[in-house]
Amino acid sequence: MSRFRFLLGGAWTFRRRLTWIALLVTSAAVLIWSAEGVNLSVSELLRGLPWVWDLVSRMLPPNWAFFARLLKPVVETVQIALWGTLLAVFLALPLCFLGARNLSPNLVLFHAVRQLFNALRGINEIIFALIFVAAVGLGPFAGVLALSIHGAGMLGKFFAEAVEEIDAGPVEALRATGTRPSLVVVFAVLPQVIPSWIASTLYRFEVNLRAATILGMIGAGGIGFELVSSLKLFQYQDTATCVLVILAMVMTADYISSKLRARILAP
Repeated sequence: MSRFRFLLGGAWTFRRRLTWIALLVTSAAVLIWSAEGVNLSVSELLRGLPWVWDLVSRMLPPNWAFFARLLKPVVETVQIALWGTLLAVFLALPLCFLGARNLSPNLVLFHAVRQLFNALRGINEIIFALIFVAAVGLGPFAGVLALSIHGAGMLGKFFAEAVEEIDAGPVEALRATGTRPSLVVVFAVLPQVIPSWIASTLYRFEVNLRAATILGMIGAGGIGFELVSSLKLFQYQDTATCVLVILAMVMTADYISSKLRARILAP
């Protein structure tokens, strides 16, 4: 009997080894296939490095006199990110309860809302910005709308998942007393999810700030417009100033947001 178990264990170990070998071979084949598909080439990169250095050398030193012109676009970028985040929260809040499995009235509505979230966050902000630029014209308002629609899908998913992870005890206790569903949400759900919701909102603002710098390149306002304009005019020193300002702005937002999230989520 013990010999049979030993042979069985050896066969099982051999089968696991074959499985791992097959996985490694398949992974290597997929990587080689994808590398050929994207024309991955170290030699091409090495051949292009002198052109990269040429561009970087033209950007140095940055034109600090151009900084005064960037103050208004920087403020506009922050405003786009702020309102894009706030509108995303307002859109996500009423839907997240329907997209939470433990609170949704039925599975059909649950899956419909979850697929809506997937659709909204599955379409890039740039696509939404192009649509809204065509609808409302050039300017920051198109950027706000793009960020709010895309952000509603992302925050809706985060909010719904936070609702699904709550302690069901208080919810069941209030339901057992015949409390209305709206009051159950207010007194049993919200106290448990608000810290997580605030942390997700802060993170989304940080993401929107990065995205807002890109949306300006397609006419949706912000510092991205100045960045792409300087590139088109071959004013590379102005471009360097734009890049440094964007980096400073994003790093500052990341620092403040991480500190606030840590304070909110601290026990």
